Order: sequence, then C-alpha cells, then structure tokens
Amino acid sequence: MDIVVEHITKRYGPQKAVDDVSFAVRTGEILGFLGPNGAGKSTTMKAITCYLAPNEGNIMVGGISIYEDPQAIKNSIGYLPESNPLYTDMPVINYLQFIARIHGIEKNQVNKRIAAMVEVCGLEGEKHKKIGELSKGFRQRVGLAQALIHDPEVLVLDEPTTGLDPNQIVEIRELIRKIGKEKTVLLSSHILAEVEATCDRILIINKGKIVADGTASDLRKRAEGKEILKTGIHGGEEKAVQDALRDLKNVEMVELLARGENLFEVHSKVGQSSAKAIFDLCVDRGWYLTQLTPTETRLEDIFRELTAN
Repeated sequence: MDIVVEHITKRYGPQKAVDDVSFAVRTGEILGFLGPNGAGKSTTMKAITCYLAPNEGNIMVGGISIYEDPQAIKNSIGYLPESNPLYTDMPVINYLQFIARIHGIEKNQVNKRIAAMVEVCGLEGEKHKKIGELSKGFRQRVGLAQALIHDPEVLVLDEPTTGLDPNQIVEIRELIRKIGKEKTVLLSSHILAEVEATCDRILIINKGKIVADGTASDLRKRAEGKEILKTGIHGGEEKAVQDALRDLKNVEMVELLARGENLFEVHSKVGQSSAKAIFDLCVDRGWYLTQLTPTETRLEDIFRELTAN
C-alpha cells in the first residue's frame, strides 16, 4: 500500500510547520524521515495518519485520499506517535485486548494476535504487569505491539527506539526490517546510524521543506568532492596545531577528535585538497605527522550540512 504526499502545507498561525512537501513511499519500502527538532517530521506523520488535516495539498494512502475516507486510512495504518500515549494503570494483556477491540479484530482472533505481539515485541516476561510498572524501553515495546496488533499494511513510527538499550534497538531494527519486506514503513529517528542500517531510502526535512531524498549512497555522492582527512600531529601544543590547520588556505573546518591526543578531522573546501598543505605545515613547524587518512563522508556530516541554520 503506497503513501503519496502531494504538496502539503500545514500552518500554525503565521508559521508554516510543513511547506509544500511532496514525496512517495512504495509498498515494501522503509523510508527514514530525518530532520532536526521542529523541522516538520511529526506534523507530516500526523497528517498521513489523519490525526490532523493539512491546510493545502493532498495525501493518498492506498489510493484513498485523506479527505475521501480518513477512517479507512486509519484502519490500514499502525501508528506509534513520539509521545507513545499508554494507559499506565492497565496490565499489558488487558491493554492489548482493549486495542484489539478498538480495531475490530474478531473475538476468536484476539488472543492469537496478542500472543503474536507478545512474542514479536519481547513482552513475555512483562505481559501481566501494569504498564506503569514497566521501564521506558518496555513501554516502547507495548507501543509497537499496539501499532502492529491489527496487522496494518502501513506502519508510521515516530522515534520507535526511544528509550531502548543497544540490544533492544538491534531487535527492533530487525523487526522493522522484517515487517518492511511486506508493508510500507515510514519511520523517524534522531539516530542516524539506525536509519542508515534500517531504511531503504532517506528523506531529510528542514524548516518544513524537503532538502534531500535518496539512499545513503545517493546522499554521499552529493557530498563527493569534499575531502575529510583524519589528521594526527605531534610535537606542537593542541591549540596551536588546531589554529595552524584552520589557517591553511584550502581548509574549511577543523574538529578536535580526541583531546590530549592531537587528533583532528580536517574538512577541505569543495573540490580542493589539504593533504600537501598539512604535510608542508608539519615540515615547516618541525611537527611529526602521525596520521593523514581520508575519511568517507558520514551521514551525520551530510545531515548537519543540510540542516544547519
């Protein structure tokens, strides 16, 4: 079931939270939705799930417009909002029974679906506890279970691994990958490595507008020509070395990687190389060049470049 977003705009007073945004997510695709806080990610997700209506534009889910039959769209979507609202005084099993009834799951299928969600989301040891007694990580698992219990064709997950430990993140990542082979998945996350490892495609939004759309490889190709050198220099004081590197003509930015180790990340200007200038600087100052290694452009660097004020 495809999602097609067509030129949507959402205003809150004079402010545009989403500004003429268009994109599509195809069946069997996992789309990672990235952006800084306030960029418009959650607003876009809420519009897709019919939680709110855009001021302009249209959204089609499985060929159905949000204006035509919003209830049919809601029935086909599993939604985990960022806030993950739960009834904390209810035991996990009772809560999932309640959600199953809301979704209209047949009575003779309810227990089967609950058992499947308990297994898939790793809730076996917690299923009889009240939700309020669970850790944040297990509450997040309950949120995933409620999003999946009616076997939706589309999953919209807003920060699905919030509060999970590294082992749980890997488990949920594998679950999302498995689900994404048959369903349409849209997820947002602040963990860029997680998005890169989980998603088929990445969409970056900033100040309400789409600023990048493609695979991680596509986004890296956009950044080609920007040399990044991991540089180790001994023999000079850390600040003096960093300042000298910054003063080089071809250098755009210098970051200290390890305090006390004189290890830096040197970003060259577009289309230029700083390697020879760094070598000559060390010869001139009598410093020892211990490392000068080209580094692949990181997704974090691309994200920062695209969303910087």
